[in-house]
Amino acid sequence: MRVGVPREIFPGERRVALVPGVVPALAKAGLEVVVEAGAGVEAGYSDAEYESKGAKVVPSRGEVFGGADIIVQVLCHGSNDRTGRGDLPLMKRGQTLIGFLRPLGDVRTLEEIAATGTTSFSVELMPRITRAQNMDALSSMATICGYKAVLIAADKLPRIFPMLTTAAGTITPSRVLIIGAGVAGLQAIATARRLGAVVSAYDLRPVVKEQVQSLGGRFVELPIEAADAQDAGGYAKAQDESFYQKQRELLGKVVAESDVVITTAVVPGKKSPVLVTKDMVQKMTLGSVIVDLAAERGGNCELTKSEETIVQHGVTIVGTINLASSVPYHASQMYAKNLTNFLLHLVKEGKLVLNLDDEITRSTLVTHQGELVNPRVREFYNLPVLAAAQ
Repeated sequence: MRVGVPREIFPGERRVALVPGVVPALAKAGLEVVVEAGAGVEAGYSDAEYESKGAKVVPSRGEVFGGADIIVQVLCHGSNDRTGRGDLPLMKRGQTLIGFLRPLGDVRTLEEIAATGTTSFSVELMPRITRAQNMDALSSMATICGYKAVLIAADKLPRIFPMLTTAAGTITPSRVLIIGAGVAGLQAIATARRLGAVVSAYDLRPVVKEQVQSLGGRFVELPIEAADAQDAGGYAKAQDESFYQKQRELLGKVVAESDVVITTAVVPGKKSPVLVTKDMVQKMTLGSVIVDLAAERGGNCELTKSEETIVQHGVTIVGTINLASSVPYHASQMYAKNLTNFLLHLVKEGKLVLNLDDEITRSTLVTHQGELVNPRVREFYNLPVLAAAQ
């Protein structure tokens, strides 16, 4: 079987789906890797490196799609809402597509993929179970985002992060608040602590308190309790507006005392909850910074503008999206390892095996034989349940 790696075409995307280092493992499993010329250059991987590891480099995108049984991408049509549609004519019946599809974003893009006859797998739907940990691309990219968010904040802040004893006296450390202690939030805590900041973190799930403290952060406890704080997959669940209103009231004082606020609260398929209001921003110290990692889905800060960095009331609000792409070398390396583990799970004796009794395969399969088949996705879009025979 041939695995095709086309160059990413989302504007500004610098990652690549597979790096040269994973090619030998795939070859051992009977998979030949075909790469579009220049696909890895922006991530720091040359065509010569791919060829030295046994991959075949071809000159055109059409040649990659035309000769591959499996196409692997970072941002497939769906998650690539700018230029992804251009790949639809290149897809063919019986081909397999793996990557970020944004399955809870727009049902029309999934139907367009299904109409090509392509069997598609969405890495966002990877179940958070022990067997799938090394395939969890969402967590890998969130780690990069949490790390980079702190670096951006440190760069924008007109203060330094660590406490320093200098010839001019002692400089007090910056105070950083992380809202949301998922994968991105925990990495942000660790990075801010390494830079010497005093770090606090809040999450509506009390269960993460120990993780926050183990990284050297102070867990902010509010006298408010969330109903069903997390789902079976360990993700925070959306709450009603009355909860968020109370939460904002209680968080206001903590936000006002912080030099940096990094927000990470994203609910799959829904608009991000507003956690930092305009009034809260007004009460922050001049020069403070907010980095909103939920900017792509509306933002956790009321004033955030997606893909823009703005200054409001003397506070810099960063709404940059696709942060993982800004660290393309290691983001690609991590993503490639996740994809390789997933491919090795799906391919047995050189053939793609669709074992729907397997939770990993069943959870990530989105389209097959012209149909949108994922039960969770169909339920999300209020589509009728498919008959078992179908």
